[in-house]
Amino acid sequence: MSKDAELVKKLKDATLKDRAFNELLDAYQERLYWHIRKIVVTHENADDVLQNTFIRVYKNIQKFEGKSSLHTWMYRIAYNESIRFLEQNNKKNYANIEEVSEAHLEVLFGDEYFDGDEIQKKLQTIIAGFSEKQQRVFQMKYFDELSFRQISEIVEISESTLKSTYYTAVKIIEEKIFL
Repeated sequence: MSKDAELVKKLKDATLKDRAFNELLDAYQERLYWHIRKIVVTHENADDVLQNTFIRVYKNIQKFEGKSSLHTWMYRIAYNESIRFLEQNNKKNYANIEEVSEAHLEVLFGDEYFDGDEIQKKLQTIIAGFSEKQQRVFQMKYFDELSFRQISEIVEISESTLKSTYYTAVKIIEEKIFL
């Protein structure tokens, strides 16, 4: 039995659930934090979304059927929570996607935890110019190193569409990074 399968079994056992949940946190908290952080940008927002993600995981572990890996299932929850958070906040604060992208770049470059050099800043600026779908696909593939199959399960888009989206993004970055 794989480590994740064993963990899921413990999570579904009421007598072991709390201890197993601590194991789950130890195993996945940092990876999910960075996945979320790439989407919501700030540390504070990522912490809030991460907390909501783990609350959903805790409440819904009984519904986990094992059709995907535990890792993919939690990434999907984290992704959906991140998008939900952005939709709620963007409706409140901005009129269009250009304003959102500019605001996110300002927050990112002003963040004390961002230590990127000029190339990193240029890359983030280029990514901010992508459509939301293109941003998410590129971030999950490039930064999170997820397979196209995993991304497909998370965002419910075909692998061929994801590949096209990703490689288009890569081509744009290659063209613009050296300008």
